[in-house]
Amino acid sequence: MVTQSIDTNPEVERILISLLRKMSISMKFNQIQSFTASMIKLSRRAISRANPNLSEQEKDILFVKYHYGNEMADRLQTFLKQSNL
Repeated sequence: MVTQSIDTNPEVERILISLLRKMSISMKFNQIQSFTASMIKLSRRAISRANPNLSEQEKDILFVKYHYGNEMADRLQTFLKQSNL
């Protein structure tokens, strides 16, 4: 097997891949869901730390801008203004 990572011992990588293959679909999904939630939390925390003067709504719009683009952030901002939220 060709190693996938230059900084991981090939034997460790083989064991990790073997463990991943043995996991049930629900376990894999739970791990992905947990990883995604952690990344969202870290991203929101970074935005908050970099922009402490913004409101929570402004931080939410910035999150959308960073992850989904300017167009989606603009649409969200327009929706929120129209909804008075």
